[in-house]
Amino acid sequence: MKIQGRMFIWLSVFILAVAIVYGVWAKEPVGTTGLFLAFGLSIMIGFYLAFTARRMDSLAQDNKEADVADESGEVGFFSPHSWQPLSLAIGGALLFLSVAVGWWLAYFSAPMLLIGLWGWIFEYYRGENRTQ
Repeated sequence: MKIQGRMFIWLSVFILAVAIVYGVWAKEPVGTTGLFLAFGLSIMIGFYLAFTARRMDSLAQDNKEADVADESGEVGFFSPHSWQPLSLAIGGALLFLSVAVGWWLAYFSAPMLLIGLWGWIFEYYRGENRTQ
């Protein structure tokens, strides 16, 4: 985390320099404001990561001589045969397409999106996998 904190802090310094140069040169308020907001977000993330890294033990990514396998372990549980992400992706794609084609398409895509989301969340709460 120390490396990521330093990267974000240096990125924020770069974004601040670009925001100042852009603001003086272009005199365009919207882009200048966006760059200053990007600076603020980057500095917040950098200081959070640096602050958190000081309170944690050193991770394998902070050791220059560490191997890739040093941080290996269980990542989480992923459903091996779920069809719910497909319906969620189709519903989401059609919902975003409704912005370009017409809002009438949202009436057909929103139920598909909600069914896919509901099915994915509660996939293991029915049948033989139900917890009691």
